[in-house]
Order: sequence, then C-alpha cells, then structure tokens
Amino acid sequence: MTPDTIRFVAIAVVMFGATIGPALAIGNIGSKGVEAIGRNPEAASKVQTAMILSIAFAEAIAIYALVIALILKFV
Repeated sequence: MTPDTIRFVAIAVVMFGATIGPALAIGNIGSKGVEAIGRNPEAASKVQTAMILSIAFAEAIAIYALVIALILKFV
C-alpha cells in the first residue's frame, strides 16, 4: 500500500465515524424530544431549546471530524 492509499483510508474511516455517530445522536435527540413534548405539551419551548442546543453540539462533532479529514487530505 502506498502512503496515499493509507491516507485516503484514514480519511474514509474518520468521515464514516463522523457521520454515523452524530446522525444516530441527532435521531435519538429528536425522538426523545418529540416523546417529551407529547407527554408534557406545556414544556414544549423548554424541550425545544434543549433539543436545538444538543443537536448543535452533536453537529459540531461532525464538523470537527470534517476539519480533521481535510487536514489529512491536504497536509
């Protein structure tokens, strides 16, 4: 294997983990949030705020991994 091949495999592994992890987390956050709103509709605004904040943190993890993949590709 050439060094370029190893680098591209590393990029693929990083991006795979970076897309699967946050996607599962966002799906779980969304389902639990809808369930919580269904149980207590009066608290919808508080639940929605917490959901959006949690989704933003999960998405930030994917963005960090994308930056790492770009560094691996171009450096």
